[in-house]
Amino acid sequence: MTIETLTRLGLYLARRAVNKAMLSKMTGISTFRLSQLSINPKSHLRVKELYLISLAIEVNPSELLEYVSEGIKLPKEKTN
Repeated sequence: MTIETLTRLGLYLARRAVNKAMLSKMTGISTFRLSQLSINPKSHLRVKELYLISLAIEVNPSELLEYVSEGIKLPKEKTN
């Protein structure tokens, strides 16, 4: 798996060398779901999942949220 194929969450977990099997046991999130969240951009991370992951890897939930949300902006308002 290359860096280009990872989602922002996948990249974050890879950079922190997080073991998904251990993360699954700690959070109750299946390894399949963690893999999907890490490689499939169409998989949407739920708030509860983000919070559980942040608790398990001992980071502030807002730090993880900011990282995975980078680049998200409000749509431009259309002018008449």
